[in-house]
Amino acid sequence: MSARHTEIAIIGGGLQGLSTALHLAQRGRRVLVIEAHHPGRFASGVNAGGVRRLGRDPAEIPLAMAASEMWHSIEDLVDDDCGFRAVGQLKIAEDDDDLRKLEARATMVRDLGYDHEEIIDQKQMRALAPGVHARAVGGLWCAGDGSADPMRTVQAFYRKVQKLGVDFNLGHGVSAIARTGTGWQLSIGDAQITSDIVINCAGAWGNKIAAMIGEEVPLETHALTMMVSERTPHFIDPVCGLASRKLSFKQTPEGTLLIGGAHLGYADRDAGVAEPDPIKMAISAKTVTEVFPHLTNVRIARAWAGLEGMTPDRLPIISPSKVDGSFFHAFGFSAHGFQLSPVVGRIMASLICDGTSNLPLHPFRIERFSDDKN
Repeated sequence: MSARHTEIAIIGGGLQGLSTALHLAQRGRRVLVIEAHHPGRFASGVNAGGVRRLGRDPAEIPLAMAASEMWHSIEDLVDDDCGFRAVGQLKIAEDDDDLRKLEARATMVRDLGYDHEEIIDQKQMRALAPGVHARAVGGLWCAGDGSADPMRTVQAFYRKVQKLGVDFNLGHGVSAIARTGTGWQLSIGDAQITSDIVINCAGAWGNKIAAMIGEEVPLETHALTMMVSERTPHFIDPVCGLASRKLSFKQTPEGTLLIGGAHLGYADRDAGVAEPDPIKMAISAKTVTEVFPHLTNVRIARAWAGLEGMTPDRLPIISPSKVDGSFFHAFGFSAHGFQLSPVVGRIMASLICDGTSNLPLHPFRIERFSDDKN
């Protein structure tokens, strides 16, 4: 049985793991990333690519603001623009009740000291989203948000960390973790890896890894679905959503329509399989044609799904372990971790190298689940 040692082992080669590896490598740490498949295989490379501050849980806003700054200079970080387009994000109010809901949201955000979300009227909304149905009355707008290409982003981070000397162990997952006198021993296939520090970035498998060291975390596995249309003439720039219905909608530079909205498919974590639900896809397509009637005859080219770990409160776990100070967690991003990934890596590097972070992490501590039981 082969054995090797590393200073820091990161379990999971999605964007959170790659970003963490990048920031640690930039600070001179020796890092090994362990990935059971290939980088970005499940959630990171197959999502909608939303880069948004719009609609964030208040606890996430400070992180999203910091991440936004990083996205606007992402090429400096990973030597690639990742297909990032700062086209803005718009949440459409389909009636007066929707508008009141969005106005309340905008007021709440202002009361927290932020001004990135603003109410726009019907005329402004139609200028941003031409073709929207006649009943829509306004919206909530966030300039500077936008989208990026998920798989291109994964590949950019992957190439960058390789240039920085990060090692990879691909094709086998971690089957056991044990505490040793000087660190941790990880069983991976027929190999044993010892590491001084371990970081759990295992996504939908994050709670399984946490359980290996005695930390129980409630985590559901969801198959979040997407579909893409044939090419159609360009008509819209911003990423669009709705105030009261599920929809994530954008037109790519190539003219295709990328459609999501948190509709769930069929998830089998043990088999590593995620499949779309045709009925849910039909609902999503119907929503698009109701909001943009001129798209009624546009054909769907394909649909897919990715596996994502969802916490009960839909907030991620970004935290040292409560069991041991040399074990850390960054998982459970609940379908909105893509935009956060650059700053999450910086946070994890700060926690490990400095013992602290300049961003508020209390809402993301792993102890909150055991606290709820007391």
